[in-house]
Amino acid sequence: MSYLNERVSYLKGLAEGMQISDSTNEGKLLKAIIDVLDDIALTIDDIEEAQDLMSEQLDEIDEDLSSVEEAVFGEEDDDDDEYCCDDEIECPHCGEVIDIDDIVLNKDTKSFECPNCHKEIEVEWDCECECDDSDE
Repeated sequence: MSYLNERVSYLKGLAEGMQISDSTNEGKLLKAIIDVLDDIALTIDDIEEAQDLMSEQLDEIDEDLSSVEEAVFGEEDDDDDEYCCDDEIECPHCGEVIDIDDIVLNKDTKSFECPNCHKEIEVEWDCECECDDSDE
């Protein structure tokens, strides 16, 4: 039983204890309000149950998707497709040393903007290390 249900039950008990009569207009109104509050509390309970069920299903789907991704793509190494070898590049215009991790680069990138001087920097991919898969 949720907290709201407990509170509505308390109000019902309080109304009965106060001997609020259905014969008066005020009594009818108070009982109708309590009934509506009871319906709202029950509806919220149903919504919470549905949300919990959907959350569990979503977690299962996420786990299944992770399994499918691993089966299709294998283990991903995030560094493989971003850049090659050099961790830093010096801007030829302003001399600022730029950390490559802060910039999304891949082998198809020909240039990027320097975050310091905002001029274009040409990128040449002439790396001959083991991470160069473009020749295969």
